[in-house]
Amino acid sequence: MRPGGGSRPARPWLLPWLPRLASAAAGLFYRVRISGAAVPGMGPVLLVANHPNAMLDPVLVAAAARRPVRFLAKAPLLTDRRIGWLVRAAGAIPVYRPQDDPTAMSGNADMFGAVEAALADGAAIALFPEGISHDAPAMTELKTGAARIALGKRVRDVVAIVPVGLVLRDKQTFRSDAIVVIGDAVTWDDLRASDTHDVAAVKALTGRIDAALRTVTVNLDRIEDAPLVECAEAVYAVERAGRVDAATKLARLRIAADTLREVRNDRGWHPLLAALRRHLRALERLDLSPSDLHAATDIRTAARWALGRLPLALLPMLAVGAAGHLIWWPPYRLTGIAASRIAGPADMRATYKFGVGAVVYSVWLIVVCVTIGIGASAGWGGAAVVVLPVLGIAGLWIRERWRSAWVDARRFFVLRRRPALLRELRRRQAELAERLDQLLRSRRVV
Repeated sequence: MRPGGGSRPARPWLLPWLPRLASAAAGLFYRVRISGAAVPGMGPVLLVANHPNAMLDPVLVAAAARRPVRFLAKAPLLTDRRIGWLVRAAGAIPVYRPQDDPTAMSGNADMFGAVEAALADGAAIALFPEGISHDAPAMTELKTGAARIALGKRVRDVVAIVPVGLVLRDKQTFRSDAIVVIGDAVTWDDLRASDTHDVAAVKALTGRIDAALRTVTVNLDRIEDAPLVECAEAVYAVERAGRVDAATKLARLRIAADTLREVRNDRGWHPLLAALRRHLRALERLDLSPSDLHAATDIRTAARWALGRLPLALLPMLAVGAAGHLIWWPPYRLTGIAASRIAGPADMRATYKFGVGAVVYSVWLIVVCVTIGIGASAGWGGAAVVVLPVLGIAGLWIRERWRSAWVDARRFFVLRRRPALLRELRRRQAELAERLDQLLRSRRVV
């Protein structure tokens, strides 16, 4: 229903719970790292984010904000039979797009009014200025809506514009890495005297929002560049910078992507790019990363490592890990099968998987608990409602540590068996880091 269309909007009862629910959902599907500045805990804030992953992007933004956030959402989502109730319950404000319904565009006047009123009340509003979710390796051109909202007469003197960057290494994969970086607020005090009718001011502010978002995102010329950019950043980090937080890592990835774009047509740097590719291929053949080359391979370190992971082999850990896997394996498989059969663009696949999984896992939990209740007692069935999810999460945690331990053990034996190759790879990597340092200095990046 369009705002102002004569129907009272549903109360956003889910909004106060949104930060915690979003944190739980995001942390379950991805390995999330949140870094950078903090979103202001009070007062009007306009959060602007890139949009690579459809409906999971709002989940990540809400988790990072750590305060209730109302989102702008395309109008059809609010009337969708499957998720409309959820979008409305979260307090989403509908945006009317010409590609959805050209006749409904007049509703955007109500949208701007609703957003301005919410900001005037001190709310946090989030939107995706690209206007669409996509699978491109770089941000698309921004729409002007964010700038026009900020220049609204009731809020332009007080609202802060905060960029949020979402970087997803393998966004379709369960338990893959997700980095969320909150950037510094956009500087635009010199434009606050303007209004939404000032075309030059709207254009200038949109440009600043674009620039701010690019400082917290990685933008590639083509998706095939991603492994090379990641390798360059990892080599430089290991040999020159050491361990850093997610925001610094993202900044280096951005620098690597921007530098690659600048030198791609400079033949003088082609040998370095070729050497990076050879090093990457060598590491991939051994299933190693740049940091693995500096892993200790002495027996004393291996013994300490083994003692530290000994609890993972104890019977209680084995039992919980195995039980969690066996109980939740059927819905896991069903979710994967069902999601793979849903046709759609790549940026929607994680959303499909998450949505299908929410239904399948819920139904499975109900079926198992009812079965236990019938076979044993109602009390046991009720207890299973709490115990089974806890067992599943604990089992997932244990199995991930098993997997990590196996990777560490395999790396140890690979490096231990081939000391000559290890020395050669270390030499090449140190040389690459030196050449990368020279490149960055030549571009005046460091």
